[in-house]
Amino acid sequence: MPGRTCRDSPVGVSVIKASNDAQVIHAMYHSMYRFMIAHDVERLGTLLDDSFVLVHMTGRRQGRAEFLRCVADGTLAYYDEVEESCPVHVDGDRATLVGRSLVEASPFGMGRSTWRLQQEIDLVRRGDRWLMTQAIASMY
Repeated sequence: MPGRTCRDSPVGVSVIKASNDAQVIHAMYHSMYRFMIAHDVERLGTLLDDSFVLVHMTGRRQGRAEFLRCVADGTLAYYDEVEESCPVHVDGDRATLVGRSLVEASPFGMGRSTWRLQQEIDLVRRGDRWLMTQAIASMY
């Protein structure tokens, strides 16, 4: 798959090293996929606000705890991610990104395949940290 894969980015990108909010948020997008691929729900959870909700393509809404549990147990299994685009818009203490990636996954027991997955992610700044509050998944 062409483009930048999550393996091209260093694991554990520090928000301190990024020079601006958009770079921090973009690094979070890649960290999210790295952590999902590794089933590292401890670090994945550090990116998510307590109010986090994932809205699946089916319209199903999954809260933070259920989402993390499904990543941990492989119900949501991710294998690779290649970013195609990821514009970030920051407005004060709120931000949005629309990440478009080719994602190799087998969600909810479906066969392993590559999805053209778009994640529209809302974020909020809490103190000196950005946290994801909502992700809406769709195809593009």
